[in-house]
Amino acid sequence: MFLRSTVRKKNGKEHEYFSIVESKRVAAGKVVQRHVLYLGEINSTQQEAWRKTIEIFAEGQVQPQTVALFPEERARAISGEEIVRLRLKDLQLKRPRQWGACWLSTQLYEKLELDQFWAQKLPPGRKGTRWDLVLQTLVTYRLLDPGSEWRLHRQWFETTALADLLGADFGLVESHKLYECLDRVLAHKAALFDHLTARWKDLFNAQFDVLLYDLTSTYFESDPPFGEADKRKFGYSRDKRPDCVQVVIGLIVTPEGFPLGYEVMPGNTSDKTTLAAFLNQIEAQYGKAQRTWIMDRGIPTKKDLEAMRASQPPIHYLVGTPKGSLTKYEKQLAELPWQTVRAGVEVKLLKEEKELWVLAQSVDRRQKERGMRRRQVKWLWQRLKEIQAMKFSKKNDMVMKLGAAKQQAPSAWRLVKVVIAKAEAELSFTFSLRKKKFGQVRQREGRYLLRSNLTEEQPAQLWHLYIQLTQVEEAFKNLKGDLGLRPLFHQKEARIEAHIFVAFLAYCLQVTLRRWLRDLAPGLTPRSVLDKFRAVQMIDVHLPTTDGREVILSRYTQPEKDLQLLLHELKMQLPEQPPPKITASGALAS
Repeated sequence: MFLRSTVRKKNGKEHEYFSIVESKRVAAGKVVQRHVLYLGEINSTQQEAWRKTIEIFAEGQVQPQTVALFPEERARAISGEEIVRLRLKDLQLKRPRQWGACWLSTQLYEKLELDQFWAQKLPPGRKGTRWDLVLQTLVTYRLLDPGSEWRLHRQWFETTALADLLGADFGLVESHKLYECLDRVLAHKAALFDHLTARWKDLFNAQFDVLLYDLTSTYFESDPPFGEADKRKFGYSRDKRPDCVQVVIGLIVTPEGFPLGYEVMPGNTSDKTTLAAFLNQIEAQYGKAQRTWIMDRGIPTKKDLEAMRASQPPIHYLVGTPKGSLTKYEKQLAELPWQTVRAGVEVKLLKEEKELWVLAQSVDRRQKERGMRRRQVKWLWQRLKEIQAMKFSKKNDMVMKLGAAKQQAPSAWRLVKVVIAKAEAELSFTFSLRKKKFGQVRQREGRYLLRSNLTEEQPAQLWHLYIQLTQVEEAFKNLKGDLGLRPLFHQKEARIEAHIFVAFLAYCLQVTLRRWLRDLAPGLTPRSVLDKFRAVQMIDVHLPTTDGREVILSRYTQPEKDLQLLLHELKMQLPEQPPPKITASGALAS
């Protein structure tokens, strides 16, 4: 194995990306190369660490050794009746099941000390049910292979070695226990986030003075109507499912992605009505402090911003503004010089008494917005020509066609002037480009206006703070994608919120792994690492004996070299293989 680098140009700057590659010999003496791990842009220290690790495994130092079955100093002779003879020709391999990713999940769980936390909060039930292990099973399932609780009970648990790792059996995932566990967890949400913030501070020296806030929605496969107090309601759907009821989720994360809190709100909640409650919630849970809130446009109102400025200590903010705000400050900003933040990004600063306005323009964003606008205008122009060539018997039919085109390309429609003939008998229309509007839109592409009360900060710092909003967008993407947050099938409102709670617990494991990997190489992602660990399986080796019993060895498979590299870099060591068991009178005994 070796490190391979690839140089690519982006924005006029060269970037060097690294991967670990392995040479494999195939038929006819040929050698092909297999991509093992993508590391991304790594610094010189990280390069040296990976090279040293590769050298260790390339030299074959990690090799199995043959050892004596009995110690040489054993003096007592073994009598014939003490010897158990194995019938190797009858050896059987049974119950292959996934072990590696489950083991990594338990390590993350223990790293965050969630096993200790939940052992205190969820003590065993009257019949001995380990509710803390039921919850750990639900969270592991959500992290590795999300699906319904019924699928966990019916199929998934038996295909994994989670029972072996937790020292439990199938009784852990009886269907009624899975649902009952959901009823027990919500009361501990605030205590959980207190515990997690303390652990992230200890593990990664995490900072919580900059907070990113955004909202998303998640929809249901269920049949309305529901009660007036039910949170499942129709509203603006960010999932493009306006036909389904939904709930709105507000999330607060740090620039590193660590969640500080979240809230589930009715599906018809307006973004601009949520901020005040979150400000109070964070202050009540974590105390007063000089925090900086970063938000997108549409969330804070003027009243919210005034309250943040008047707070003691003052609450700092950096927010995006609606496109229309550019019109108000356009003349003042036009007289100011551009300041370069980095290649392809420039800003202008306009200071007022208590606030700072930052106009930013990005070459990449301009190209992206311009490409989207061109595609929409081109499609709309072609569609209007097609409608113009159609023959209609009723004017209403033509208007409906135009309405459908407008709905398909709303941004482009604002740039086109459509005039329908006034005469009732004349079924025609004309269209032309709104040149003034088009010029204004083209000039503003790639530009956005920010508003902040951080009046002493440098423009580069403000811009870097704002683009960190991508972290909360990444959190929503992971929750809805990798962790299968949507759609929801639960019918009880408490279980709906508990489902979201379990998904956030799984996200906490994922973001912990991502932060852990960041120090090794930025190109390593939780998904790619979990996929590597999934390759390690556990299998039961059944060895019949000549006296009618069976020796059972539960063994996980030895990791390949690429996974050994990861284990070495993560400073992790796989546990010892489980002890053998031997059947006696139809029962298993150690």
